[in-house]
Amino acid sequence: MNLIIVESPTKAKTISKFLGLGYKVESSFGHVRDLPVSTMGVDIEHDFQPSYIVPDKAKKNLNNLKKLAASATEVILASDEDREGEAIAWHLSETLKLNSKKAKRIVFHEITKAAILGALEHPRVIDQKLVDAQQARRILDRLVGYELSPFLWKKVARGLSAGRVQSVAVRLIVEREREIKAFNCEEYWSITGDFSKITDKEIKFSADLNKINNKTIEKLFIKNKEQADEIIASLKGAEYEISKVEHKDSQKKAPAPFTTSTLQQTANRFLGFSAKQTMMVAQKLYEQGFITYMRTDSLNLSAKFITDAYEYLIKELGKEYAISGGQVFKTKSKNAQEAHEAIRPTEVSNNPEDLKVKLEPNQYRLYKLIWQRSVATQMPAALLAVTVIDIAALATPYHFRASGQVLKFLGYLKVYPESTKDQTMPELSAGEKLNLEKLGGDQHFTVPPARYSDAGLVKEMEKYGIGRPSTYAPTISTVIDRNYVFRDDKKRLGPTEIAFVVIDLLVAHFHHIVDFKFTAEMENNLDEVAVGKKAWVPVIRDFYLPFHQNLEEKYKEVNKENIMPEEKSSEICDKCGSPMIVKTGRYGKFLACSNYPTCKNIKSTGEPKAGVQVSPEAAAKLDVLKTRFASEVCDKCGSPMSVKNGNFGPFLGCSAYPGCKNIKNIPEENAVKVICPACGKGEIVKKFSRRGAFYACSAYPDCKNAYWGKPTGEKCPECQSLLIEDKEAIKCSDRACGFTK
Repeated sequence: MNLIIVESPTKAKTISKFLGLGYKVESSFGHVRDLPVSTMGVDIEHDFQPSYIVPDKAKKNLNNLKKLAASATEVILASDEDREGEAIAWHLSETLKLNSKKAKRIVFHEITKAAILGALEHPRVIDQKLVDAQQARRILDRLVGYELSPFLWKKVARGLSAGRVQSVAVRLIVEREREIKAFNCEEYWSITGDFSKITDKEIKFSADLNKINNKTIEKLFIKNKEQADEIIASLKGAEYEISKVEHKDSQKKAPAPFTTSTLQQTANRFLGFSAKQTMMVAQKLYEQGFITYMRTDSLNLSAKFITDAYEYLIKELGKEYAISGGQVFKTKSKNAQEAHEAIRPTEVSNNPEDLKVKLEPNQYRLYKLIWQRSVATQMPAALLAVTVIDIAALATPYHFRASGQVLKFLGYLKVYPESTKDQTMPELSAGEKLNLEKLGGDQHFTVPPARYSDAGLVKEMEKYGIGRPSTYAPTISTVIDRNYVFRDDKKRLGPTEIAFVVIDLLVAHFHHIVDFKFTAEMENNLDEVAVGKKAWVPVIRDFYLPFHQNLEEKYKEVNKENIMPEEKSSEICDKCGSPMIVKTGRYGKFLACSNYPTCKNIKSTGEPKAGVQVSPEAAAKLDVLKTRFASEVCDKCGSPMSVKNGNFGPFLGCSAYPGCKNIKNIPEENAVKVICPACGKGEIVKKFSRRGAFYACSAYPDCKNAYWGKPTGEKCPECQSLLIEDKEAIKCSDRACGFTK
């Protein structure tokens, strides 16, 4: 019996289907050895040699593998083909007491019968260079984490952590937040004319002012209403003539196949998946044999896939939708590594609709995206007919421009639909006079940059060379789990209060740790270890010695009082009567008794914590609501009511909480007041349950009248019940009536 060991049970189950009785496929359940949690586990004095242990959770399974290996004819290590997979194979060879220089190692990019059988015919030995690169990364991150984190505990707050990649990611998020806060909104105006043909007034189109004195104006050129009104007044009575009509064809080329980062970015934009969710779903698809390996920065596609895609497209869509000889994409990144092919379906013939019954909903959605993108790469460009019309306001310095485009040939869009804004322009010719139907100005305001989405952060990390395909999703998860980052109401990434403190400290005193170029250079060094150009010990030593020396100096130099200054508050300790002060901890600001350690009383400041923070737009709305309800008083205890933010949006809560737990909905502006038709006393107000929003009588529990749609205030003309508004239409609240407006 030949024993094949992979990382996951799902992968083992899929591979077992392709092999005969002479093979047994088992799972290692990931790593079987790791550095200890309670100690550093790295011998700094002896070339940073690691001390690996078998975690308790892995011992039972490892003992089982040892028994199977002892009776096996051959042990074949079949973990993933990246550095992590190579390290898992090496750890297995060590713990199972195989000869790591002779242990059979097979790799494959997809879990198909042909790939598995081909790999078994061409085994190799463990690549120690890849093992060294992974080991160097692990040791490097351990040194930074286990030496810098205690420094943060002492100088900032207990429970904090720092990391070579995670801290740089947090810095990106912090700096973006500061850009948002420092942003100055600017007003600007655009001027638009509605024109029609003199010979046929039914033919109309719009054009924007784009030139003054033959010079193209910038977006912010017209700064206010007065300037816009002045231009509009000077155009009064002007005649309009077409000065130029340009027709041209444009191509929209197919995008490249997916790499790890582009898959995460696209799944975030199209499907709303987080980076972690994308990788979890992709892992399942890979292990079930539906897609190729999903941790890659290569754009290569196999010759077989290109040929199969060509034949599929000719058969299903026609020759005009296929490219003879296929299309090859080149990886731009000089550091592309990890795997040898882009992410694609293992078989072109596995149409998403045919697999829908076999896949979970999210698996189907992601597989469909990968299948469409991969097939589209082998299709011709979409063709667009573009028309640009320039209009002169005669005897004035002003010119307008209108443009439109029409899709002439779908090309790859037939399979991979991306948005194209079609706008057909009328048939016009130079020298033709036009009627001005309407001329007006529109006010606009510049907007601040948005917080990073998962897609945006991954793109930024890739741009700076921070991390590698296998680290993007874990890094985002780590910074959220460690309370440096939260997801706001738009699922974008914002920094917590403690993130600002930690990043400012690291930038000031450990600049290399959060320096983008330094982090990228370290990744390059690890890449060179992986290909044998550098030895891993000197790479670690060159980093560690100056890092450790600087750390020792900072322990003496940095004072906690300068980093975490205490703030005064108007609060009095309800236990000892001493003044309360504002401190900042791992989870944000809190009130603490100034009489510590005699009195250890602490209280919340009442400010929202990371889990319920909102986007800058929503925060601005909350500020407006706070002003609007500043004089609101609790109808139960007489204390002031405060505007708070919850899972379902803003609400009013008593400031005397937890003594008084009264809460009230915030009425919508311009909302129609609807008296409950059941009791005639209460009002119909918006409420929330686990099923979502609903509308019910304010006199509850005396009146239990409720609706699952928003009452409009009107009555049904057929049965006199209230009309309600839902996503589809305005209809009668009495289902038996069935009236729809």
